Amino acid sequence: MTNVTYQDHTAPRRTLYPPIEPHTTGWLPVSDVHTLYYEISGNPNGKPALVLHGGPGGGCAPFYRQYFNSDLYRIILVDQRGAGKSTPMGCLVDNTTWHLVEDIEKLRAHLGIDKWVVFGGSWGSTLALSYAQTHPSAVKALVLRGIFLLRRSELVWFYQEGASHIFPDEWDRYLAPIPSAERGDLMSAYHRRLTSENKELIQTCAKTWTRWEMATSQLFQNEESIKKAESDDFAYAFARIECHYFVHGGFFPTDGHLLENTDKLANIPATIVQGRYDLVCPARSAWDLHKHYPTAKLIIVPDAGHNQKEPGITSELVKACDEYAAL
Repeated sequence: MTNVTYQDHTAPRRTLYPPIEPHTTGWLPVSDVHTLYYEISGNPNGKPALVLHGGPGGGCAPFYRQYFNSDLYRIILVDQRGAGKSTPMGCLVDNTTWHLVEDIEKLRAHLGIDKWVVFGGSWGSTLALSYAQTHPSAVKALVLRGIFLLRRSELVWFYQEGASHIFPDEWDRYLAPIPSAERGDLMSAYHRRLTSENKELIQTCAKTWTRWEMATSQLFQNEESIKKAESDDFAYAFARIECHYFVHGGFFPTDGHLLENTDKLANIPATIVQGRYDLVCPARSAWDLHKHYPTAKLIIVPDAGHNQKEPGITSELVKACDEYAAL
């Protein structure tokens, strides 16, 4: 395949730009139920760039601003429905992929932006692709990482059988809250508990679900990431919203929806950064996307897993953002 690069892990790597603080924060009501938190940093007159966080339900983090040259970019972070600082926390009402796509459009109109660079990893890549296929004229470029097409095979790999063979120790923790009789469909079993009225059970399952992802997201386990699963609020929103989306197949009309609509991306430049040893979103999805979207650049990082803070992935994301600043 053309337009595929295998990163040389011995070459010098770029690092994040220095930390910056937002100069603008705001709240955008998007329905009778949901209000979104957003923030803007960098150059107020710079090239607009939208960051879409993972999960769904993960919320934005301050370091997301650091992939962009703040002299050149107007950097926009938004917490999706029910996530981060958006309210109500963990709410599943009117919370689907298509609600989020239209929320992005409402934010673009609210900020008076014509076109923007859209940056997203993991679930953020799913949402970025969904948005770009729905509103291609609003997207100047895509910077994608850890591709997640939300196909059934990807969900089964991570939540039923597949990654379990690589992390059997963490898998046993993930199985623990679910009785043996219900383990034939673990996502549904978790969903029943995460949407129950038993607050103690919800919190136990939320933390266990979240730990499974945090413990498997990097080539080398990171205790800081794993500790995120101990946060009551983060785990509650993260696990409930993820499980809600996954048992509903991302609310897509077909299993291959994102691949079936790549023709709508033909005029949008894109960079795909993929860790070779990504267990959460294995490289098959990035490869399949590139085959359907051959004008996108695919960069495979040989010594990385899923996390965007891993050095090889960070380097390629920073370089891609620098490149698209010139568009």
